[in-house]
Amino acid sequence: MSQALITIRRAMPGDEEQIAAVHDAAWREAYRGIIPGRELERLIARRGPNWWRAAILQGSRLLVLSLHGTIGGYVSYGRNRAASLDFGGEIFELYLAPDYQGLGFGSRLFRAARRDLADNGFGAVIVWTLSDNQRAIDFYRRLGGEPVRRASEYFGDEKLGRLALGFGPLGN
Repeated sequence: MSQALITIRRAMPGDEEQIAAVHDAAWREAYRGIIPGRELERLIARRGPNWWRAAILQGSRLLVLSLHGTIGGYVSYGRNRAASLDFGGEIFELYLAPDYQGLGFGSRLFRAARRDLADNGFGAVIVWTLSDNQRAIDFYRRLGGEPVRRASEYFGDEKLGRLALGFGPLGN
């Protein structure tokens, strides 16, 4: 019987190519048909390996899921950017390559980011998702997220709804 070595660790220089590939595949999977095509391509192109390398070198909170050295997902997080919402932490992005979805890896990444946020004084956490991304909404609801705010954002000329889901402080 073989066992897979699955780790969740901080991103480090050298990971940027694989993180960019996960970002590209995951965004195409998640947002095709939601974000207008030209805008989606523009957003993906902005996040190439150089962007990810800079994020890693700047010390961004970025964890990766690694399976035998291959990165299959990532989560980025930090201080909540919406001061009007009473949540200390925010999970900015959580994405898995399509082959890694539906296997529990997203929950593991989410819990690892929440633990790190809680360890740094940010027990209550918020996550934003597009209102039309039902798959993401269902995922975060299964993890205990409750809708707390609605907003909108323009992607090119198209205005899309956004939904914030809040998570209360982690217990001890």
